[in-house]
Amino acid sequence: MSAPHERRAAVTGIGVVAPNGTSTDTFWKATQEGLSVLDRITREGCEHLPLKVAGEVRAFEAAAAVEERYLVQTDRFTHYAMAAADLALDDARLGPADTAAAPYSIGVVTAAGSGGGEFGQRELQQLWGKGSRFVGPYQSIAWFYAASTGQISIRRGFKGPCSVVAADEAGGLDALAHAARAVRRGTDVIVAGSTEAPLAPYSMVCQLGYEELSTVEDPTRAYRPFTTAACGFVPAEGGAMLVVEAAEAARERGAPVRAVIAGHAATFTGASRWAESREGLAQAIRGALDEAGSAPEEVDVVFADALGVPEADRAEALAIADTLGAGGRRVPVTAPKTGFGRGYCGAPVLDTATAVLAMEHGLIPPTPNVYDVCLDLDLVTGRARPAELRTALVLSRGLMGSNSALVLRHGAAGAS
Repeated sequence: MSAPHERRAAVTGIGVVAPNGTSTDTFWKATQEGLSVLDRITREGCEHLPLKVAGEVRAFEAAAAVEERYLVQTDRFTHYAMAAADLALDDARLGPADTAAAPYSIGVVTAAGSGGGEFGQRELQQLWGKGSRFVGPYQSIAWFYAASTGQISIRRGFKGPCSVVAADEAGGLDALAHAARAVRRGTDVIVAGSTEAPLAPYSMVCQLGYEELSTVEDPTRAYRPFTTAACGFVPAEGGAMLVVEAAEAARERGAPVRAVIAGHAATFTGASRWAESREGLAQAIRGALDEAGSAPEEVDVVFADALGVPEADRAEALAIADTLGAGGRRVPVTAPKTGFGRGYCGAPVLDTATAVLAMEHGLIPPTPNVYDVCLDLDLVTGRARPAELRTALVLSRGLMGSNSALVLRHGAAGAS
């Protein structure tokens, strides 16, 4: 095996639990077809709130995916994470026997923004409605943003490096970068990603303070970035988990290298200072390309942050032009999340999973519900666009000011 500093961090497994699919195959089919599943929120107790439209995960049975003893001590966001981690490990051909052989060489890293709001709300209602004796002991851990990392590692017996990234929405990409660097330093396998469950009354009330949140009631008009009708973003639940391991080790055990995490960089420009995010995001893009050893002209597709706020959209379009648009070049840009919602930390991980699938299939998925693009972007809309994709760039920004960029290479190119 290569020395740690030579190791390439490969994506070998993908697990998705999303509003438009609770497996990688169903997610990709809906995404490449440009289906929009944004709809009215149906969760009990949310009817009176001004937030009306979101991306709900409806085709998911937690009891079928997670054992009862873990269900009772965890929130919905962790149920999604455990299920997605199982799918990713299966996809990477890492069964229980494989992982049990070297538990200290397998770690977990996740990111979370909303945490376990539904669980916390239920226990607080018990406290104020019935008294302290009716509050379960798991209230102390289930709401915590580190719960998914902890429960995945406990359930699977992983004793390697485990961590949680707190960098608002951009933390989803930062978690993947953290995993890649751990692999380059010598860890065999990291299960990494993010899932969110922000669609419960308490969690939704917390989000209402975001000026960038869309409260439009028409699902086809509620989330339309890069257009004159942009009115904010629509939240979503779910997300994805990826298996990241050394490309050389994956080849040795016969597992396909689906993509290589080649470069990453992050910056900070301040909460809601969207005009300034132009330079912050551009600097992150340059840093990610530098780490990847990639020239700007090598980028074949950009998966945009796509906030849906005019000032933020303009800043992102300008950042892409500043870094990739030399000589008037217009790289294809897409934002499939407009069809299923922008799920906080889970959003850029879903974008990363989509980028891997897009490179594998030679197809750029479209941006649903967006037609009248008002910025100088080659935004893929309407239907998927066939293209030879060797290098993909994924972008993310957080409402509190984080900017992050991740460079991916096609598995065949990146692992050679």
